[in-house]
Amino acid sequence: MDKFNKIDKSDVLSSLCPTAEWVLRGEELEWLDTTQTQPTDSEITAEVTRLQSIYDNNQYQRDRQYAPIGDQLDMLWHSIDAGEFGDTAKQSEFYTAIAAVKAEFPKP
Repeated sequence: MDKFNKIDKSDVLSSLCPTAEWVLRGEELEWLDTTQTQPTDSEITAEVTRLQSIYDNNQYQRDRQYAPIGDQLDMLWHSIDAGEFGDTAKQSEFYTAIAAVKAEFPKP
């Protein structure tokens, strides 16, 4: 599926018959597979509907973009270091391991 939410025939064919051999020239399909049956127009239409529903129902996954994990860990480190979680958080394995690396290799 492309980034513009257009489910095309190649997406559908790959979903319905992932191991089939075929060539798509524009909208013209040439079915090359001798072991699998070419999907009917109604099967293709139903699969477009199914794939679109899956795509639409997962919009939150595309919208929910977190900061890269390294940035998240840095934010956590600074929150603990600032005492936002109380003093016991500074005794955590996470904090002490990072503190040890920072102590051994300080910024220039």
